Order: sequence, then structure tokens, then C-alpha cells
Amino acid sequence: MKSRTVDAVTAAAALACVLLLPGTAAAHPRADAAPGGASAYRPADGALPVTGTASSADGPRLERAKIYSDTISPGQKKYYRVRLDETSNAFVSTVLAPPPGTRSGILDGIQVALTSADGTPCGSGPAVYFGGDTTRPIADYASRRISDDNTACRQAGDYLYTVAWSGQQTSGAAKWPIELTYMAEPGLKPGASEPQAPSSWSSKAPSPGSGTPHKVRGGTGFNDAAAVDDGAWRDDIRPGDSRFYKVPVAWGQQLFLRAQLANATSDDSFFAVNGLRLALYNTARGRVADKSAGYTGAPAGVDLGTAPAAYANRFVGESDAESAMRFQGWYYIQVTLDPKVPSSVPLTLDVGLEGKTQPGPPYDGDAAAAGFGLGDTGPATGDGGTMRAVGIGGIGLGAVLVLGLGAWRLLGGRRHRADGRAA
Repeated sequence: MKSRTVDAVTAAAALACVLLLPGTAAAHPRADAAPGGASAYRPADGALPVTGTASSADGPRLERAKIYSDTISPGQKKYYRVRLDETSNAFVSTVLAPPPGTRSGILDGIQVALTSADGTPCGSGPAVYFGGDTTRPIADYASRRISDDNTACRQAGDYLYTVAWSGQQTSGAAKWPIELTYMAEPGLKPGASEPQAPSSWSSKAPSPGSGTPHKVRGGTGFNDAAAVDDGAWRDDIRPGDSRFYKVPVAWGQQLFLRAQLANATSDDSFFAVNGLRLALYNTARGRVADKSAGYTGAPAGVDLGTAPAAYANRFVGESDAESAMRFQGWYYIQVTLDPKVPSSVPLTLDVGLEGKTQPGPPYDGDAAAAGFGLGDTGPATGDGGTMRAVGIGGIGLGAVLVLGLGAWRLLGGRRHRADGRAA
């Protein structure tokens, strides 16, 4: 009897742990909020502090599959080192996460690059910048493709990764947090042919589903993004806030998004040119696309659609939105509300997944283990009927504790009665 009681208590405890898994709404409480109510970007749990250097000779090493934290100031350029093998595609990313409520110049932002030890360019992209005085988390990566013709970038060894402040140096920013990651995607099996990109796909978004949208609370960044899937989702967003969500996209699937703001209930007069911003990032935190719409307090929305996720998209062009749809895995949605808006606004996010799932490329290794897969966590997809991870995560910590306490008391009562009968 004691053994079964312990097993049941263990199961109850496990249930409580499941309800608090990362990626659910209950897993990560909101970070400290600015005076205006906007929340700060939540760093990754266990992120390793690191200090990039001004000299390429002394840059600290970034290990794969780890997350690092640092800071950057206007005008700075920081060096880091990564050790690459001769078989993997490398993606090294940086998130610039200014404190909520800070202002920036129109061209303030960052630019990242990856070079060989002798300075040969291996991967870079255009600078990502705020495009106005609305600061928010922005991110991009530099990549090394093993199939490139550049032989200097195909060798195993140390490579240099740089993060440079781009644009103006008059924003008044002191030091802003940055977060760095290095992901290595396995190459293809020897002799395997590279998959072909889809020849055509739909440019028409699916019609929004009927029914009541699912409640969700978006995260502050990549680390606590709330998991969503096909359907409509309802949140509330505060002035200056960025809300993050993540959605699993399989090979061959297209992602369609629509962010819709309801009317503002405040009587204050305002006009925000880029009042609503919608951005999408891929599995390795590379920017796919972003769009914005003005907001005056009347209902407003913005749409975004992608190419199908396909391995061959990477050959289209480094800065192209189609090229960024090169992975199967989690894609990250960011919705930002301009701080000029005087009050919190109801937000509806429509998520549509279209296209038949395709087989993946012949990887020479475990892509899912490297972070380039759907895994077995997150919301259910397909026909539905399975419990959604987001819905589970919406149960608060207090409810979990009540459930656990109730199970403990119930099991304790049963054990007491059993012990009395045994006596």
C-alpha cells in the first residue's frame, strides 16, 4: 500500500512539474516592468555571462547549444570566437534587448558577421535597426554554409563572430543587454542530393476560423515565448510592450499571421505611425520578415505570410525572407505596441499553417537534438482534440499547488484508513 501511495504522490508531483514546463504561460513569470507597464526581455535561465572584446585576438569562445549574455554600447564592436567543424552549418545569433521605455535613433541597431580567423567573410546580413524611437528586442544571425564554394570558410577551426552597433551614436544608450547563441545544423549524408525547393505555393492566407479565440499570455522574448498553433489567440498588450509566441512549422508548411488590435478605450488623442509591429524569426533567431501598421485607436491589423519551410530556401539569398524559411522547427512571432498608445489594447493573433508536410533532408546527424526539429513538446497540431500545451500552461501556480495539496491530503487520508484497517 505504501508503494502505491508513493507512486501516486510522485505522479501528482510530476503533473505539477509538467504544468510548469518552459514554453507554457505559467512557466516564466513576466519580467520586471518599466514605469509605463512594458515588460523587460527575460534572459535565458542559466545564461552564461561573457564579455566580448575590442581585439579579435582575445575574443571569448562561444560553445554550441549554449546561451550567453553580454552588453553593448553605441559605437562598440565586439569580438567572439566559435569553433566550427567541417560538416555542420553554423548559425550564430544576437538579440539586442534594450530596457523598456528607452529611446533610440532611427538607424540604431546591430550588425553581425562571421569570418574565418584570417578575416575572410563567411556570413553576414544587413544591419537590423529599430526604424524609429520605439525600442524593442531585435535579433539576427550570421551563418556559415558548409556547401559554399569559399574554401576558407569550409575548414574546421576557430572563426570570429562580431557584433557591431550600427547607425547613430546619439541615442543616449549606455549599455544595453545582448544575448548570444551558437547553433550547429548537421550537414547532409555523404553523396546525398540537396532537396529541391517547392516550385510554387499559395500566396493566399487561410480564412480565420470561427469560434472564441484561445486565451494566451505572450512572453517577453525567445526564452519564454508562449506556444501557439493553428487558430485564433487572444491576448492583451500594453504600450511599449513586445509579446512573443512560438509556433511549430514542419517541412513544406507555410505560416500565415495576422495581428489585430481592437479599438482603444482611452479618450486620449494620439497617432502612432508604426503603432502595431509584427515580426517573425526562424528557429535560429534569424529574422524572416516584419511589417507595421499605423494605429490611432480605431481597429487596425497587419498580415504576414511566408514561403514553405524548405531546406533549399537557404540558396535563395541571405537577406531574403524566403531564404530564412530554411528550417523545420519553432518559429517566433513578435508583436509590439507603440508606447504612444495611452492604454492597454486587446490583441487577436490569427495563426494559419498551410501545406502538406514533406519529408526532411537526409541529415548526417540528429537535427532535432541540435535544435532544428519539432520535438515532442509544445501544442498539439492537426485535427485537434488533444490537450494544448498553452491551455495547460494557463493554469496558475496557485492552482497547481492546490491540486498537489489536494492529492497529497487525499492520498494521506486513504493511507490512514488503510493503516487503521491493518491494525
